[in-house]
Amino acid sequence: MCGIAALQVRDPVLRPRLGALLAGMTCRLVDRGPDAAGVAVYDEPDLLPAGWSAVSVLDPGGPDQPDRPDWPDAVAAALGSDVDVRHVGPTAVVRARATTAALAGAVRAAVPEATRIGRGRHAVTLKGVGLAADLTEAFGLDALGGTQGIAHTRMATESAVVASGSHPFSVDDDLCLVHNGSFSNHATVRRTLRRHGVEFDSDNDSEVAARFIGHRMAGGDTLTAALERVVDVFDGFYTLVVTTAGTLAVLRDPIACKPAVVAETAAWVAVASEYRALAELPGVETARIFEPEPGRVYTWTS
Repeated sequence: MCGIAALQVRDPVLRPRLGALLAGMTCRLVDRGPDAAGVAVYDEPDLLPAGWSAVSVLDPGGPDQPDRPDWPDAVAAALGSDVDVRHVGPTAVVRARATTAALAGAVRAAVPEATRIGRGRHAVTLKGVGLAADLTEAFGLDALGGTQGIAHTRMATESAVVASGSHPFSVDDDLCLVHNGSFSNHATVRRTLRRHGVEFDSDNDSEVAARFIGHRMAGGDTLTAALERVVDVFDGFYTLVVTTAGTLAVLRDPIACKPAVVAETAAWVAVASEYRALAELPGVETARIFEPEPGRVYTWTS
């Protein structure tokens, strides 16, 4: 019954507080998902300076990966230019003045055993196993700013309690997904996507949805059109929140089995599994608050 939290900040005055606000939202949902947690933050100038790309991996020096203290040098050699690595809890953020494709390729070539969990020129993904309060502290989330963020607290159902199964799933440049629910036909969809050359990093059913959306958008679909296809193709119960650079989208299954609530003001728009995650946001008392309709895609742009 995982917990979802997302916040898009419209008022630039609030952007330095994005991380602190998102941390509060996430920690209020810890009982919905005590196994793992993760966040993706957009346009955070310290984590990802303008003009740089980032690839997040589960730290090859951490407990989930072989001990490779020299791996950043190997990535730099594969890229042919300098890289900067920021260790953020169990996540390592590899940054460089390069295209995301070149940087991701260098990481893959240098440390193929490392699990890549995100890439982009705007978004940085951080995740791990444990309670939301411990992980948001390890991420230093309170101190981060940005334009929007997405977060998840996980109760594992479809795959093991490992960091690679945590959310968000970031499967293409700046495309991130969090999911509350389960898909009954994810294995079938996975096989179809593999026939189209799509690769996977985990056994998680939520990754299948993220890969499906990324595949559809690579083929020319808008985010809205890709999410509408999710309704046609996937069987199961779900609330999905998907972010791209500058866009936040929400979709519930056609019978609205899984909860979601939206609050919107002139300064921000927020989505969460429960109202309590929204209750401390500034100005929430004047917000327009509603539950998304079943099977309908909602989008907001910053």
